[in-house]
Amino acid sequence: MLLHLPIVILAALPVTRVADDVPKFDIAAECRSEGGTQAVLSRCTEDETDARQQLQAQWAQFKGPERASCIRETVMDGTGSYVELLTCLEMARDVRPR
Repeated sequence: MLLHLPIVILAALPVTRVADDVPKFDIAAECRSEGGTQAVLSRCTEDETDARQQLQAQWAQFKGPERASCIRETVMDGTGSYVELLTCLEMARDVRPR
């Protein structure tokens, strides 16, 4: 009886679509939420833009489950950060078995 419980639990989980492209985040909103001076806002915008460009160049090297997990983790607080997403994906890639 309990042998089938994991199958029932897995079947009940929602299906998560794996992003084929880098997700679209609102950089301005993310940086405003960080607060600070105009210089801090400018630096945040630059960092987020650079991270998005890196993600676009490297997106194919990250596996679908890594993408899905990191996207969920990154937007958990209601905003999305390319810097956080890139960091999460790089860590996931770096701990993969070789």
